[in-house]
Amino acid sequence: MKVEAYVFGINAAFFTAITPVYWFLSKDWTGTSALVMTSALALLVTFYLAVTAKRMGPRPEDLVDAEIADGAGEQGFFSPHSWWPLFCGLALVVCVLGVVFGWWLFIIGVGIGSVTLTGFIFEYYRGEHAH
Repeated sequence: MKVEAYVFGINAAFFTAITPVYWFLSKDWTGTSALVMTSALALLVTFYLAVTAKRMGPRPEDLVDAEIADGAGEQGFFSPHSWWPLFCGLALVVCVLGVVFGWWLFIIGVGIGSVTLTGFIFEYYRGEHAH
């Protein structure tokens, strides 16, 4: 993950260097604010990746003398099927339509969304796939 941290670190440095130049040339609050937030987000991701790389140690991808077999084994758990993302998306549609047609519909969408998001998060804590 060191390579990823370096990539985001370079992005953070670039956006941090460009922000005052942009402000000086344009005097635009909106674009300057967006560049400041982009710099902060890139720094946040850089920090996370650097801390994770330090905690995990070198991965096979980071080693020069690594073999293909070094990366073998379980890569993680991936859900084979789930209906929850569909319902989360439909709840988001209701929220967006609520902004267009009325706040009462937005509140209903937030309620439905909280239920579907909770179901999505705790999908593997009950039933057939509980662990």
